[in-house]
Amino acid sequence: MQRRWIVAAGFALAAMAAVALWGSGYANRFYFDEAHARGNNTLRLAVAVLRGHMERYESLPKVIADFDDIKAVIDNPGDEALVEDVNAYLKQINAQFESSDIYVMGEDGTTIVASNYDSEAPFIGENFRYRPYFYDAIDGGEGRFFGLGTTSFKRGYYFGAPVLVNGVFKGVVAVKVDVDSIEETWKGGDYLIVVTDPEGIIFMSSRPDLLYNSMLPLTAARLARTDETRRYANAELAEMPFSETGDSRHRLISIKREATASEYLVVSESMPEADWTVSVMLDTASARAQALTTTIIALLAIALGTLAGAVYAQRRARLRERMHLQREAKEMLERRVAERTTELASLNIKLEEEVAERRVTEQMLRKTQSDLVQAGKLAALGQMSAALSHEFNQPLSAARNYADNALVLIERGRIEDARANVGRISGLIDRMNSISRHLRNFARKPNQKLTNVPLDMVIGDTVELINWRVKSAGVDLTIDIEDGPLAVIGGPVRLQQVLVNILTNAIDAAETGSDRRIELSARRTAKRVTITVRDQGPGIAPGLARRIFDPFFSTKGVGKGLGLGLSISYNIIKDFGGELRVENHPDGGALFTIELQHVESETTTEAAQ
Repeated sequence: MQRRWIVAAGFALAAMAAVALWGSGYANRFYFDEAHARGNNTLRLAVAVLRGHMERYESLPKVIADFDDIKAVIDNPGDEALVEDVNAYLKQINAQFESSDIYVMGEDGTTIVASNYDSEAPFIGENFRYRPYFYDAIDGGEGRFFGLGTTSFKRGYYFGAPVLVNGVFKGVVAVKVDVDSIEETWKGGDYLIVVTDPEGIIFMSSRPDLLYNSMLPLTAARLARTDETRRYANAELAEMPFSETGDSRHRLISIKREATASEYLVVSESMPEADWTVSVMLDTASARAQALTTTIIALLAIALGTLAGAVYAQRRARLRERMHLQREAKEMLERRVAERTTELASLNIKLEEEVAERRVTEQMLRKTQSDLVQAGKLAALGQMSAALSHEFNQPLSAARNYADNALVLIERGRIEDARANVGRISGLIDRMNSISRHLRNFARKPNQKLTNVPLDMVIGDTVELINWRVKSAGVDLTIDIEDGPLAVIGGPVRLQQVLVNILTNAIDAAETGSDRRIELSARRTAKRVTITVRDQGPGIAPGLARRIFDPFFSTKGVGKGLGLGLSISYNIIKDFGGELRVENHPDGGALFTIELQHVESETTTEAAQ
């Protein structure tokens, strides 16, 4: 037993030594790779922001250079009124685009007009012919330059564009873009962002103390190239004291001038369009701490594994004793599971009973809704009864008169005239039969099955039903249906009830005003058919549009409706898979819109109404 303990301890020590020697190196590489990937993401974002900021102003100098006032002020720099107007114009453009400065130089590089003409240090009168953005623009190209302003002593990126008058070079328009706002977004992270020029001098940084430090030796040639364009004006340049280490995968630098030297992982990307190099520097302390923590955890895991093995060996001696306890615990658990299963079965039965009750309730609700639909139609028929009595009495009276006249004509031997009277009586009977058929179809309880419904037939039957109401109210009803067959998915009787409800409401609204026009139109749009009904009434009061389709909600007086018509119509259209909505027309009045699914026209059976 003791020998096995010695062998196990030897293996554990060997494993811990291997982890300490090789595992720490692997952990460092792993966490450096993570930091490198994070730095790459930050770098891509920083470069994208810089490019986006630059591209916003890239074409601005060209646009300004084409303005007639710019060309005129270059040709007439002594025109004080013109200079004043152009100065104000440049100031307005500068404020609108949030650039730093905009100014125009003549052929000799002297500034004629500028957006900062009223500032403490205006550019007017200053000569910038030594700047690359000036002499590159003179050559007909794009002028680009970044540096420290010699007048404002503020950093910025410059865009230049030539001003051509009749194809002849006359001057240069320059736009200076501020970079301080971009630097502000870089601050506060656990990384540094620096932008260097071709000479290695830091031009932008999330840490102000690193500005104007060079990451390359400041040789005489580099200083001469920098002084030639006065890129950094009177700024003091210095070499950054650092040492570079790392391998082919990771570039590491240690900045030595700090109180305690800090090591950074550097990820860089060039921006050739601006001649910059953008670098993200991440402190390696966190990665090294994570690698050390991982190594320690691995060593502790090996130690704990060895200890666990020892504990396991000791517990084997107690296994038999615990088996008895486990059997007792298992039996108790099985009893509890059985009890819980019984409870769950009881709950399941209750749940099934509740589901059955809800299904019964749902069937009752559907039946109630169907009864409400039928009640609404019967109520509408009740409202029509007086006028329909008049509709029947007129042809009956006429038929009686024609019959009496026919008897007289027969007695006088005028058989042809009597036959004509009999024909008129037959026409009157056909008319009463048509009205009776429409009423019978409207009162019929509809089947819930959906089918293809010819829209022109439903609209025609609807108009026939409410024609008495249209005449009594003095309404001018205009019907505009798109040429060609229009068929929708629904039920003819229920769709007819919806149209009766909406048109009846429109007639009620029209009666309140002097303009009693009502327009009903139907149009096909893609796979939908849109039906609109517009009246010239007062429209829908603010705040009521959301409640207009609620059950028992009505804007009419007491005894003039139950407030169910629009609610029933809304649910019918929903059952058809369509949409019903209401809004106020811009020119006045209410506009009801019904959208239904369009289908190719087919024969419709009454069984599917």
